[in-house]
Amino acid sequence: MGLKSYFTQELSIDLGTANTVIVQNDKFVIDEPSIIAIDVNTKKVIAVGNEAQQMHGKTHANIKTIRPLKDGVIADFFAAELMLREFIRKIKPKRTLISPMLKLLIAIPSGSTEVEIRAVRDSSEQAGAREVYLIYEPLAAAIGIGLDIEAPEGNIIIDIGGGTTEIAVISLAGIVCNKSIRTAGDTFTSDIIDYMREQYNMKVGERTAEEIKINVGAAIEKLDNPPPVYVVRGPSQNSPYPLEVPLSYEEIAHCLDKSISRIESAIMQVLNDTPPELYKDIAKNGAYLTGGGAQLRGIAERFQEKFQLKFQVVDDPLHAVARGTGIVMKNLDKFQAVLMR
Repeated sequence: MGLKSYFTQELSIDLGTANTVIVQNDKFVIDEPSIIAIDVNTKKVIAVGNEAQQMHGKTHANIKTIRPLKDGVIADFFAAELMLREFIRKIKPKRTLISPMLKLLIAIPSGSTEVEIRAVRDSSEQAGAREVYLIYEPLAAAIGIGLDIEAPEGNIIIDIGGGTTEIAVISLAGIVCNKSIRTAGDTFTSDIIDYMREQYNMKVGERTAEEIKINVGAAIEKLDNPPPVYVVRGPSQNSPYPLEVPLSYEEIAHCLDKSISRIESAIMQVLNDTPPELYKDIAKNGAYLTGGGAQLRGIAERFQEKFQLKFQVVDDPLHAVARGTGIVMKNLDKFQAVLMR
């Protein structure tokens, strides 16, 4: 190991709306919710990640929990900087007399504006980074699942994250056509909250809605291996009395139908824009589903029926983008074409 690498801390980050995953030397060193708890009066950090998530929805007047990212981009600059700084602090570098230089590679949505890109750079620099590299999420996901992105061959990635769904056709280390929509995992959670209020007159918070999604979330109403009915307990909208509601996966599939249809419309648009020769490759290779939303029961089957193409949920879809950023950081020279400086 040369002196330069010894005094450099290289971290690759999937800075997601729902979760932040940090890779160092091929290891996931941080994999926690993108949330921070702050003292309202002093602005000091109380907790970050898992600890802050436990406090979400349960704080008193002096403590505020903040999710700094919304729809895949930084919504609260100050909180994002503090959160990044705290996550980086958790990763203890080797003890040296000189503080190591921090080099970051961060994945961002392919539909990010110049202002949103600048916000990621600024937050990273304020958190202590001396060098900041950016990569679009669909490219990172493609690398993370082992595709040869430099080949003259078309592949389509559908990355359903927390804040955005990224759809991109990739060939020759670049994005040929893409669509980034702000319908994703957080939208599914909101749909469930609304459904419980309208259908059962029950108030549920984000965490409970997330638990419903995990236990009985589905994209189709006929599953080969259906999950058992999930019982939800919570307060009534207009009385102090508790309610107990048994939920089936068919109900949640119906509840999420409109949002999944919006994702289908975006996929349709990208496929319509795909050049014929690349479409032929996609018809042969199929489409790859990544991100937390890809874990929704029956989503690949639904898309397959809709588009008459093979859709496959990749292994460990939640970490595809993070794995890709880790590979790129280790091979920066090789992947110069996909980086944004």
